[in-house]
Amino acid sequence: MTQIFGEFRENLPSDQEFLILGFSPSSVPIKHRWRNNGLSADFVADYLTTFFPISEDDPSTQERQVEIKSAVSYIANELLENAMKFNDETSNYPIRFGLHLLEETNFTVVLFVTNSICCQASDKFQSFIQELINSDPAELYIQQLEKSALDESGKSSGLGLITMKQDYLAKLGWKFERLQKDAEMVAVTTMVQLTV
Repeated sequence: MTQIFGEFRENLPSDQEFLILGFSPSSVPIKHRWRNNGLSADFVADYLTTFFPISEDDPSTQERQVEIKSAVSYIANELLENAMKFNDETSNYPIRFGLHLLEETNFTVVLFVTNSICCQASDKFQSFIQELINSDPAELYIQQLEKSALDESGKSSGLGLITMKQDYLAKLGWKFERLQKDAEMVAVTTMVQLTV
């Protein structure tokens, strides 16, 4: 069974620029890779700036490149951190991270990450998603700040997702799919679309 929430794009085109990274749980446990998230996020942001060259005749191109790089690095880092933090430790499924650059009316950067979680975590996450979709981001941000101050586990904030929506005006979407080989596991894909 597949469930879609928010603004999720299926079937991204393969004839425009894209990059896919995979993180296998078999060599080094996923949770031990946290320190590499920033490196991966910065790599993706640097890669993307290639498509937005700086023109010496137009200083605004440098500002635009810096803004794009900063936004993509932040969002990629948040997506990777969340995927690795919430990935089910018993799962043998890799975490997949991707970037697509779509040339439409404007350029749209689509970032996504897929990780596996247990059904119970899926239900809890879907409740948060409904709250995020149906709430004012500024009010929800304050509520989540207060909630995370009381949560010692550090697993309930959602502040990164709220920040993406509020500060970067990103469109967020999710896809939940039961995994064929393990009925107790769900593959969740979080997608962020950013107009640049």
